[in-house]
Amino acid sequence: MANRLEDNILYWDTDPVILWITENFPLKYYGLLFMTGLFLGYFVVKHIYKKEKNPTEQLDSLLTYIVLGTIIGARLGHCLFYEPSYYLEHPIEMFLPIKEINGNYQFIGFQGLASHGGAIGVLLAIVLYCRKYNLKILWVLDRVAIATPITGAFIRFGNFMNSEIYGKPTSGTWGVVFQRDDLIPRHPTQLYEAFSYLVIFVILYAIYKTKTQNTANGVIFGLFLILLFLARFIIEFFKENQVAFENQMVLNMGQLLSIPFMLIGAIIIITVNRKKQF
Repeated sequence: MANRLEDNILYWDTDPVILWITENFPLKYYGLLFMTGLFLGYFVVKHIYKKEKNPTEQLDSLLTYIVLGTIIGARLGHCLFYEPSYYLEHPIEMFLPIKEINGNYQFIGFQGLASHGGAIGVLLAIVLYCRKYNLKILWVLDRVAIATPITGAFIRFGNFMNSEIYGKPTSGTWGVVFQRDDLIPRHPTQLYEAFSYLVIFVILYAIYKTKTQNTANGVIFGLFLILLFLARFIIEFFKENQVAFENQMVLNMGQLLSIPFMLIGAIIIITVNRKKQF
């Protein structure tokens, strides 16, 4: 590690691998932060359940559904949104953390996870969970939505440790040089997103604490969709495109995928409030 601050510019050169558990199996900051975010989110939801005096026995099952939904959705999202032609020719690499190199498969971890795919995966997982346990979907989504930005923030901290998903060049003193890629000061968009998500968590939790019995189920979830994907949409203007085909687009893939989520959030809020009036 050779991180240093020079002329108010942070030069970032952190090894993404914390240690090698075996010769071919690394423990990475990204994976550790990913799981930390998931478990912190779990404890926030557990705190809310206890505060409301709801039984917590089914929360372990909910965590399992969310973990599987996040990983499967994020992986398929990356493969199908950003590199469909490659992964449709190498379908085994969608589901296993391996890659064909010189005719042999090697373990590389899941290099490529899309947050929009993860969001879809989590939504589907929660729908299945609610059907199994006969729970109100919007009620559960409201509570999970409060905790989700924490998980998203830690995932972006993991991206920062990996020196990936960074921003465009900047002349500002807040720029970061990701030395593992180049020597150009860039917007640390991973940190922009991470801190935006933490702010969204504070806003949603504050609304949850002050909401009344007349607040319809789904309002917090709808607001979560609007705030989180609006932040993502704006920050994408400062972010480098992930794949070459985005260079020809007015809005990149991340922005195009964010728009439906914001619209769904607005529709949910309008719909549940109208129903509450009747």
